[in-house]
Amino acid sequence: MEQLNLIYLIMAVLLFASVLASRLSARLGMPLLLAFLGVGMLAGEEGIGGIAFDNFVGASLVSQLALAIILLDGGLRTQYATFRIALKPAAILASWGVLASVGLLGIFTTLFLGIDWKLGLLMAAIVGSTDAAAVFSLLRNSGVRLNPRIQATLELESGVNDPMAILLVSILISLITQPENTTLTTASIMLLKQLGLGLVLGILGGKILAWLLARIRLAEGMYALMIASGGVALFALTNMTGGSGFLAVYLAGVLIGNARNASTEHVLTVMDGLAWLAQATMFLVLGLLVTPSHLLDKAWVALAIASFLILVARPVAVYTSIKWFKYRRAEIAYISWVGLRGAVPVTLAIMPMMMGVENARFLFDIAFAVVILSLLIQGTTIPYFAKKSGMTLPPQPEPLETRELWLADKLSVTMQAFRVEENSEAVNSHPYAMTRDARFSDCRLFVLVRDNQTIKVDFTTQMQVNDIAWYTLPEIHGSAFARQFADDSDSLNEQQFYGEFEVNPNVKLSDLAFMYGVQAAEEDREKSLADLFSERFGGIPVAGDRIYLDNFCLTVKVLNEQGKIQSVGLKMPKIEE
Repeated sequence: MEQLNLIYLIMAVLLFASVLASRLSARLGMPLLLAFLGVGMLAGEEGIGGIAFDNFVGASLVSQLALAIILLDGGLRTQYATFRIALKPAAILASWGVLASVGLLGIFTTLFLGIDWKLGLLMAAIVGSTDAAAVFSLLRNSGVRLNPRIQATLELESGVNDPMAILLVSILISLITQPENTTLTTASIMLLKQLGLGLVLGILGGKILAWLLARIRLAEGMYALMIASGGVALFALTNMTGGSGFLAVYLAGVLIGNARNASTEHVLTVMDGLAWLAQATMFLVLGLLVTPSHLLDKAWVALAIASFLILVARPVAVYTSIKWFKYRRAEIAYISWVGLRGAVPVTLAIMPMMMGVENARFLFDIAFAVVILSLLIQGTTIPYFAKKSGMTLPPQPEPLETRELWLADKLSVTMQAFRVEENSEAVNSHPYAMTRDARFSDCRLFVLVRDNQTIKVDFTTQMQVNDIAWYTLPEIHGSAFARQFADDSDSLNEQQFYGEFEVNPNVKLSDLAFMYGVQAAEEDREKSLADLFSERFGGIPVAGDRIYLDNFCLTVKVLNEQGKIQSVGLKMPKIEE
């Protein structure tokens, strides 16, 4: 019992230290995942903790379970609109993009290290795919508002590219250990099983879980446990049948997250906690597993491989994958840069260790060092490069808090809170004056809070700075409604980004030429702005999409609930003095 309690104490202290270290990591602008890794390494055999841990099977078990939870949580937060925006480019990145990265890096690794080509390709396959845990965590906590198309592409790619990486690693291990049993036919069958069963079982499992959630009555805290246990069961079952458990659990999460009902009201908050616990535990265990001195011995080798991957292999793979989809050069460059490596490469690097591949420890140490370099170099610069390459949109006013009250299985009321800021339209205004816009006709004041106390609202009431007003209104209108409570000085940033004028998307280019002097090609003059954006961006425009006409800049500003353009910003060309 003393030994058992000692294990509990050690694990709890390490997790507690990881959470505290995450605050320091955030202040230093470093990825939180590095904090968890760092605590694990400090507690390891060469750190101050001196814990000797070399159980690769146990580490693989923890890592795969944690990744399943993380992918499930990522799927729960992925809207169907994300697939509509970026499914095709993300699918090509997850297939051809991985193949191209592995091929180029495999050639480089083989020549650079002077090793057998199969081992060189295996090294490349281990680090060839982006990591969902790293991408979801860093993009959603970067503090910048990314272009929706770029974020959707990166998140979908990381969510669905694991089957290709696992397939390549499995084939290459088989080619090294059992070359007589590895053929093109067996590889093709393995690929079809991975993708086919992962897709079919993921959709089927997601629909079953969503159906059960809508019909079974449980205690509030039990719904998240039902989703988590069902997701892990689906992950294991898919793997046992030869499919991709990672793909299946991600797709199941997408289906559950988009089938909103009263049962899922508190699920996201609980699943967010489970996902953070999974990430912390996984990187903590992986940090314990690694030997820092081995990483230092191979630092220059890892730096050369990471540099080629980041600066050559990944950009070429991205360019050849998505150049056909109307992405600008800056967008391709940014997608190339956010090729984050994380827990997946380390988990894949454990497979050769378990299969008895020669020089497997060498591959593991290199892969681990490449992950650390990727998180340090790419992970810490995501916000900086997003701003420098023009991938960000101006900060959008948002509700202070959102809560959903379910009145029936498919009937809910959304309550949103808004803080009154200085120099805002809401200052000295009556709370009901905020609802005068026709878009907010269904909006109702719920309560007005001042100095932590509710106040009675009558016809003389005027809102003051730092008041918090709760309204019932559709969630889709939250950002637009929040503009009335935001500091007016923030609108200057929007004007600099979108332009001085706001134009109706149904205006024809000929009318735009008459009003502002915008010159357009003769064949485009009778087209509306909405039609022009639809043609240029494959029928799926998003906020921030831009078209330049005769030095005028047209930018999509607002879309409605159906994804149609609602307003376009017009920036005039600068007049030289």
